[in-house]
Amino acid sequence: MELMIQTTELLKHIDQLKDNYEHNDPPQNQKDKDFFHYVKEATLPVYNLIDDWESNALTFLKTKQSNVHPQQIMSTRDNLELLLMHSYYIDVRRKRYMELYQSICYVLDNLVQDIEVND
Repeated sequence: MELMIQTTELLKHIDQLKDNYEHNDPPQNQKDKDFFHYVKEATLPVYNLIDDWESNALTFLKTKQSNVHPQQIMSTRDNLELLLMHSYYIDVRRKRYMELYQSICYVLDNLVQDIEVND
């Protein structure tokens, strides 16, 4: 049940991050310390959620039948971290951003379906 909550939270976060990417301008100075501290503070809870989610998801895959593979979980973690940073620094083209976003959604949605089937 905890994994379902974490996964749906991540889905909410990536929607908020996408909105941030689409509606905000990049920072004036990428090396601005105040902006760095703001991003660090804003992203720390999400990074912690990603850590916990990955651990729980990998445990779930070991004990339940799933269409999601462990490598997909690890890749999704990497993609989540990339998406998180690109959402604030807005330093990647929209096409690449949307590829990351869609890849993450695909894995998270499949995981939600697998959790529902196994409950």
